[in-house]
Amino acid sequence: MINVFRFLILMAAVLLPGLASANAVAPDALVKDTTNEVVRIVKQDKDIKSGNRQKIYALVEAKVLPHFDFRQMTQLAVGKNWRQASPDEQQQLTREFKALLVRTYSAAISAVADYKIEFKPLKMQPGETDVLVSTEVSRSGTAPVVIDYRLEKQADGWKVYDVMVDNVSLVTTYRNSFNSEVRKNGIQGLIQSLVRRNQNPSSGS
Repeated sequence: MINVFRFLILMAAVLLPGLASANAVAPDALVKDTTNEVVRIVKQDKDIKSGNRQKIYALVEAKVLPHFDFRQMTQLAVGKNWRQASPDEQQQLTREFKALLVRTYSAAISAVADYKIEFKPLKMQPGETDVLVSTEVSRSGTAPVVIDYRLEKQADGWKVYDVMVDNVSLVTTYRNSFNSEVRKNGIQGLIQSLVRRNQNPSSGS
């Protein structure tokens, strides 16, 4: 059976920047060019393919992070409870959620070369600043899975703020558990829960 959440993380991890500025290309071209580039890198780098944690973390830090809006992702994941958090707590939440995602992306990135990726035509109106880029991902012996990326055009280029697999949203998946934690232990309880998860490499995401 396909692990849908693993697909969310795995495919989010391939959004690495291309050689051109993100501002200079359409969002679908950015996704296609950079996905193909990271697949090439993983195939050629034996250390990354074999799971070298130091090299994978360096790759993620240098290439993946600039293309994600972690503050917006955190705000969407926390949902209505975001307004309860002070500015300092919002920063803490963003920092810890980012660390959680980066750790999870890093654990999956070495497997990306095993997947075949088909890029769907972009449906985008002139001047639109919030778009959906769709792909279909498959691997030998499994049925294709639709991966959708939500991107927003910002001053420094297109940024990913959600990833969906068969309409299952990354931020919504986290929102359910985050809301439960806030109900039980408040915003500080959620922050401490994320801190504990990030301090324990063997904990699930």
